[in-house]
Amino acid sequence: MKTFYSPAHRQHAPKEEFEAGRLSPAVEVPERAERVRAEIERRNLGPVLPPERFGEEPILRVHAPAFMSFLGTAYAEWRKRYSNDTADALPSAWPARGMRFNDSDIESRLGSFASDTATPIGAGTHEAARAAVNVILTAAQAMQRGEPAVFALTRPPGHHASADVFGGYCYFNNVAVAAQWLADRGLRPAILDVDYHHGNGTQAIFYMRSDVLFVSIHADPSFAFPHFLGFADERGEGAGEGFNLNLPLRRFTDWAAYSVALEAALAPIQHFSPDVLLVSLGLDTFEADPISHFRLKREDYLRMGEALAALRRPALFAFEGGYNLEALGDITANVLEGFEAA
Repeated sequence: MKTFYSPAHRQHAPKEEFEAGRLSPAVEVPERAERVRAEIERRNLGPVLPPERFGEEPILRVHAPAFMSFLGTAYAEWRKRYSNDTADALPSAWPARGMRFNDSDIESRLGSFASDTATPIGAGTHEAARAAVNVILTAAQAMQRGEPAVFALTRPPGHHASADVFGGYCYFNNVAVAAQWLADRGLRPAILDVDYHHGNGTQAIFYMRSDVLFVSIHADPSFAFPHFLGFADERGEGAGEGFNLNLPLRRFTDWAAYSVALEAALAPIQHFSPDVLLVSLGLDTFEADPISHFRLKREDYLRMGEALAALRRPALFAFEGGYNLEALGDITANVLEGFEAA
């Protein structure tokens, strides 16, 4: 299996995030992708290849121009406002109910485009996010040209970013951009999100469409981020009704329960009969993940790969969450190896 990767992700290296009422060390760090790349190379799972450049047009098929412009200038605006501060840009106020929309300065612009305080913008964030899009578009192009399976080692992740909102460590929605690119070329994409956290951004982007199926297995938003989307009654709207499926699970879900949900997720995908399956591959379902609360074990990720292979569909895997650095390379490679071996 070919893996596509860019070292530009290292330029996005947040040191802290504001979460649970305090500043704490960042968990979405460059070492995540480096651990995965090293394990793929160690196991000889296939070549690790650089991405091509695709420009802005594919991103603008998914993201609003004003949002894209904001991400390109946010850090420079932040440094201009706080010239003696080396901290990354983070929002501190939002246009809540009863307030007027305002985007006249960097503080209000951050609040207008951000959904949380855990997703900092640093000097290299925009370049890293653009590189992640190039990585997944190169992978999508490989799929279009006949590759049966590829892995896009995308960092920063993307599935929490909607058309005009960033958050959850995500800036551009990598999987959504790739799905749109494939759809624009006449292919029929389905997206399966297996991250512990619901892919609210991906859902929002395709919620009113029937040409892209979105299925997500995740922790119930009644207790888990993103809190405001991901409930089972969200089925799509208008033309998209019936093309969105959420399978929220309780705390401490293990493989016995998870595998039932996975089987329930694969059935509508098989019925949809996609030309390409895009997998938002979050690995924070692992039992020792520091910010999540499922109980999947290392060997369960081999089973996950085997189950996905049973669909007999070309598959594009895209790296999303997963924060246990010691296990992350191993469990990611297990999914890919399980898929390839089936």
